[in-house]
Amino acid sequence: MSGVTIPRLHQMKRDGQKIFGVVCWDTHMAAIADGIGAEIVSVGDTVGKNLWGRDTMFEITMDEMVIVTKAARRGVKRALLSADFPYGPLQEGVDAAVRAGIRLVKEAGIDLLKLDGAADYPEAVSALARAGIPVWAQFGLTPQTALAMGIPYENQAKAGSDLVAGMEARMIEEARMLEAAGAVLLDFTNSGPVVGPKVVEAVSIPVIGGFGGGPWLDGRVRLAQAAVGYDASLVGQEAKGYANVAQIMHDALAECAGDVRDARQIKGQPGR
Repeated sequence: MSGVTIPRLHQMKRDGQKIFGVVCWDTHMAAIADGIGAEIVSVGDTVGKNLWGRDTMFEITMDEMVIVTKAARRGVKRALLSADFPYGPLQEGVDAAVRAGIRLVKEAGIDLLKLDGAADYPEAVSALARAGIPVWAQFGLTPQTALAMGIPYENQAKAGSDLVAGMEARMIEEARMLEAAGAVLLDFTNSGPVVGPKVVEAVSIPVIGGFGGGPWLDGRVRLAQAAVGYDASLVGQEAKGYANVAQIMHDALAECAGDVRDARQIKGQPGR
């Protein structure tokens, strides 16, 4: 199967075909997402919070983003690989952003660079585009901007679309500005069904969403761990996504522990 390209994503928008992206943080999950035909595998800076148990996504460093993105890269053969900037390079200025972008291209092998809060840094979007780094520009009520407004991470999807609904003209203006600055894709966070369709119609590049998005966008991005239910809090609970992998792991490890404690051979391990 031939690899996904940015022109292909643009054609999908024109043809009304939905784009699917998966947020992955390891080789095997990335390979699974790639294998089912996802157009984008996205390595999010929320890895620090959602996988490593940190308090916020602000704690992750550039070195860590390189490591986790390289792991995902090994599992991707056909999809476009995207990575987020951690908090820092974009805020430090255009030169720092370009240096960091080049590092993610050279060391981690990204195809796309996703910028949170890109509407505040159009000059960086343009500079990265000039450097030959395709930019996936995130705008709307993003995880970083929402925290600045005092909205906790876990409440952003619920509160975000209501806030954005009162900012229709601004959201359309920001989308058009980012397209003009050179972005090849947009991530409209907390778009909602009121403003989302209007932004999609206002620009020629695909508008994709995760938090607070929906079928009114050109595509959706889903966190792999959320889709499969890989969260310890789901043990003993109903699946909130498409599966409850946490419960499956719990039961399998408990059975394995029982075999060890009762002096039985572990399943899948050759006897001696």
